[in-house]
Amino acid sequence: MKNFILASASPRRKEIFKQIGIDIKVVESSINESIRTDERPEQIAMSLAFQKAIDVSNKVDNSIIIAADTIVVKENEIIGKPKNKLDARKTLQSLSGQKHSVITGFALIDNNRLTKIVDYELTEVYFKDLDTIEIEAYLETYEYLDKAGSYAIQGKGSLLVEKINGCYFNVVGLPISKINDSLKKYFDISLI
Repeated sequence: MKNFILASASPRRKEIFKQIGIDIKVVESSINESIRTDERPEQIAMSLAFQKAIDVSNKVDNSIIIAADTIVVKENEIIGKPKNKLDARKTLQSLSGQKHSVITGFALIDNNRLTKIVDYELTEVYFKDLDTIEIEAYLETYEYLDKAGSYAIQGKGSLLVEKINGCYFNVVGLPISKINDSLKKYFDISLI
């Protein structure tokens, strides 16, 4: 069986593979994650994932490289990772009682066969109406650190969410079911 390489330092993505029983090696990408504002959010997420996958594919041999990039979008505006607590507070206030989208672009590369696939998954997330006390209590968990959208749905951030429409694991950062479908279709490999 091929080696699987995760081109991401995200502990959440590695944990998803661990949950399904896949031992995956992590090789971090060293790309500069700059975005072009003239592209659609889906294009940005897929482009960043592809750049990560290409970068890592040049560092390893005979492997399937899996890379991903997750962005949060509200009304066509990308909401990045918060710079600080004040920024996280503003983000959570803007998401309160609203719908936003979580888009994860992913790239799969078999660097032995030179097969490359790039795709994305979109999940709609509906936040509850949050009051100031709830937002402040959530900020005290520090889960917002290093999280696009300033929350972690797999932790206490789940208490902020009313419902989702789409893949839960996509919101965590890796649409594992769609990735498995792509691996089966294009690489003749199943994670099951």
